[in-house]
Amino acid sequence: MSLKNTNKVETNLYEIEFDADKATFDAAVEKVYRKEVKKITVPGFRKGKAPRSIIEKMYGKGVFYEDAINEIIPNAYESAIKEAGLTVVSRPEFDIVTIDDNGVVLKAKFYVKPEVSLKEYKGFKVTKTVDEVTEENINQEIEMVRARNGRIVDVTDRAVENGDLAVIDYEGFCDGVAFDGGKAEKYELAIGSNSFIPGFEDQIIGHNIGESFDITVKFPEEYHSESLAGKDAIFKIVLHGIKKNELPELDDEFAKDVSEFDTLDEYKADIKAKLVSKNEKSAENAVEEQIINALIENLEAEIPAPMFESEAENFVRDYDSRLRMQGLDLQTYCKYTGQTLETLREQFKPMAERQVKTRLALEKIVELEAITASDEEVEAEYENLATAYGMKAEEVKKYVEADAVKADLCVKKAVDFVKANAEVTNA
Repeated sequence: MSLKNTNKVETNLYEIEFDADKATFDAAVEKVYRKEVKKITVPGFRKGKAPRSIIEKMYGKGVFYEDAINEIIPNAYESAIKEAGLTVVSRPEFDIVTIDDNGVVLKAKFYVKPEVSLKEYKGFKVTKTVDEVTEENINQEIEMVRARNGRIVDVTDRAVENGDLAVIDYEGFCDGVAFDGGKAEKYELAIGSNSFIPGFEDQIIGHNIGESFDITVKFPEEYHSESLAGKDAIFKIVLHGIKKNELPELDDEFAKDVSEFDTLDEYKADIKAKLVSKNEKSAENAVEEQIINALIENLEAEIPAPMFESEAENFVRDYDSRLRMQGLDLQTYCKYTGQTLETLREQFKPMAERQVKTRLALEKIVELEAITASDEEVEAEYENLATAYGMKAEEVKKYVEADAVKADLCVKKAVDFVKANAEVTNA
């Protein structure tokens, strides 16, 4: 198997011609014959026992050629690409040039990684803004913890207030006719959650247990049910009960219950330290975002469309994986949301384009600055991946090649290089 010639069709689009010699092709045909003969019945022979020559006389000499070509293409193509020294970024299109007693000659057309240049990548002027941690921020964190540790209690001595859980029966009517999906019994509605039609929850406030009353609302113009969109409705309400989330007292005992600290002051100090760290990290991410934006602006390259399409497809696959972790799948998600795979790809397209441009720019910096990663760093990264996926490092190595790990490490180092050479102003 060898490369015969390489032809640049247009920018980033190449065509190569490569062959498989007679011995290789014959071996592939023989392999296909032995696999397929079991399914072939020839008069005068037991099923699966007909000689290859007899089958070729009956069905034509090329009866096994197509499958044999499919058998040899992967290795032959990979060998030819390696010999040509090209980095392919699209699915190849194959054609048969010749097929005869001397073997087979094939042609493949594909897009390659583009030539890239960067006008600038050092000295970017960026601003770092670290948000101050206020008492209000600390209190918000504590209130969320209190809410998670509260207990639901019945309220019997007052009317409904904002923040309560109102236990209600309700039934909705449009033009005096009850509509589908507009009825429930003993429903626990969180007042102030805005989970119902605008104005619905507000009209529950002030009513007492045991009351029956009507409320009037107007469905939004963009409501998901076209038969109700924009229409006035009356809901008949029966208030059965009122509940509230009773929060724990904010004292040292609370701190002991929800943390490893003995006092509320220590707990607050820890929250503040974590918020400071979080804000610092957010600021660093914002700096990196500015740098990536600058790199993309300075990138010069004619990028083949298949690179963007392939990356968008990666985003779709990742999204499908995340859905499956939640017990859904892409098909079900599209059914419920009215989307299609095509509309999802379109949604991911801007992110895919940004990802591709970012990677190309950073890889160019790796090249220009001769950035490398040591074997020790690669091994450490395998350990990090193993921890992230809950696997052993040796298992990860079966799925992720060392060259890919090294390339990713070098790209990360390129980010650090550009940040180190940027002019960062603290706001």
